[in-house]
Parts: sequence; C-alpha cells; structure tokens
Amino acid sequence: MRTIDAETIDRVLTRADMVAALRAGFAEAMVTPVRHHHTLARAGEPTAMLLLMPAWSDTAETIGEDAVMGVKLVSVVPGNAARGLPSVVGAYVLMSGVTGEPLAVIDGSRLTLWRTAAASALAADHLARVDAQRMVMVGAGALAEHLIEAHTAIRPIREVRVWNRSLERAQELAAKFADRAFTVTATDDLEGAVVAADLVSTATMSSDPVVRGAWLAPGTHLDLVGAYTPKMRETDDTAIGRARIYVDTRAGALAEAGDLVQPITEGRITAADVVGDLADLCRGTVAGRGGAEEITLFKSVGTALEDLVAARLVWRRVAALG
Repeated sequence: MRTIDAETIDRVLTRADMVAALRAGFAEAMVTPVRHHHTLARAGEPTAMLLLMPAWSDTAETIGEDAVMGVKLVSVVPGNAARGLPSVVGAYVLMSGVTGEPLAVIDGSRLTLWRTAAASALAADHLARVDAQRMVMVGAGALAEHLIEAHTAIRPIREVRVWNRSLERAQELAAKFADRAFTVTATDDLEGAVVAADLVSTATMSSDPVVRGAWLAPGTHLDLVGAYTPKMRETDDTAIGRARIYVDTRAGALAEAGDLVQPITEGRITAADVVGDLADLCRGTVAGRGGAEEITLFKSVGTALEDLVAARLVWRRVAALG
C-alpha cells in the first residue's frame, strides 16, 4: 500500500485531466451512499464536523479488474483558520473493488481541493458562457486558489478579482498569480466586481448571503461552493429566483445546501426548479446554458463519487511512474 502526499498529487495531475476524469466519472455507474455527518462541539469556537464518505464502482453485473472502492475521512474544523491551518483536513483510503485490498492512503485535504475545483469547472464548462473573461473569486481560503486555477483552465478568463472579508488575505492570494497570463487583483468593492463579472465563484463559511442577486448581470454564471449546511448561505433569494439552477447531486444539495434548502422550505422555489445535476449534464439528459443572457447557478456540496474518481486518477498516475 502506498502513501501519496499532497506534493505528489500536485505533480501528477493537471486541471484539464481532472475535469475530464470527473466528466467520465459522472457518466459511469457508481454507488455513493449518503455520507455520514457527525457534529463535534468545540468549546470557544464554531462547531466542527466529522464526515465519512464511501463510494465504489457499481459491480452489480460484473467486477472488472480496475474496479475500485474507497472512503474519505474528513474533519471540517472552522476554528483552524485562527491556527493558520486548513479548515478541511482528512485522508482517502483507496481499495481494490475486486479483493478489497488497500491500494493507497492519499492526502484527503489536497484531493478534496482538486476534485472540488474540478467539479465547479466541469459545471462551468456546461453553464458559463464560452466567452467568459471576467471572474470574481469570493473568499480567499485554501480552495480559492484551486477554483481560480480550474476555472481559468476551461474558460478564457483574462481578469480575476478577489474579494475577502480581510482585504489582506485577498491581496496575498492575488500575489500568487503575479506571473500568469491573466491578471488577479484584490478588491474591497464586491458589488462593483460582481456587476462586471461573467463568472462568480464563492467559497466561504458564511451563514448570511454574501452575493446579492440584484448584482448579477444577464449571462452571469454563479458557482456556489461554500455553505455546506442547511443553515449556511452565500447568496440570496433574488439570485435563486433569477437563475437556472443546477447541482452536483440532487440528494446532497437538496438536503444540505442552505442556498436551496432555505428558499424551498419557505416556498420560494421547489425541488423541481433544480434543472439537473452533473450526471445529467455529463450524460446529456438535460441541457446546459440556454442562451447568452441566461443567469446560471451551480451549487456544490461535494459527493463521494468525485473523491473516488479523483483518487483513482491519482493512483493510476502514481502507479504508472513505477
């Protein structure tokens, strides 16, 4: 059994390859039980969570030699921000789907960053305008850098503006992209940045709307990645009402995403207003963007399918190196 660290993941993957792997994975037959949530009370800081996310290749008909299964063990600790540590930490255990033999233990934090950003980019490939050039990144945590990398890999982004509650954090993130073909700058004017954007990506821990629907120009794609519980929100009812809505998985988003759960509970929209999920888009059973003026919205809460596909890709790349 191999141990695969974060640096190895970065070395063997590309953004385009990860998006392609997820595109194929969402079209495959996979089993993804509902993930286990366990809340952990933490004295003097926000509640933490322990997540268990299993998945395996669908072997109902036959077991192929490349069948895999695995489980991600994740801790979500918001208080880690004050410690200078990532909020999401964990490990992924990949096993043979034939024998059950452990193949690898993979850095779960880095795997999560790669697969989450790639899922958003995959959705944007179906939902964002093909000529999208201006991006806004709301939030400057660990995931923000990966979202910028993934979105700029699949759309001709020329300008990225980063907003964070701490302008200094936004400036630090922008500085990481100083030598790139596209420009990345920090801003303290979120409304002005969103009004001018073609693509808005959010990755925050907010419990209250950060991006207002009234700010969205026709043709904008809104990529909501934070707010992973029913009590959290990154955008308001106006945005939800104006947008054509898609999710990574219906079961996950309709149970966990506050941006959808709250307006559904209040009767402002219904579950039927969710047009489709990533499997629908990848299999071609629902259409993506309907026109240049349409506002589209993708809500991600994460799915074990993404982790299994990402872990399988990393394992294959590492194994090929010998």
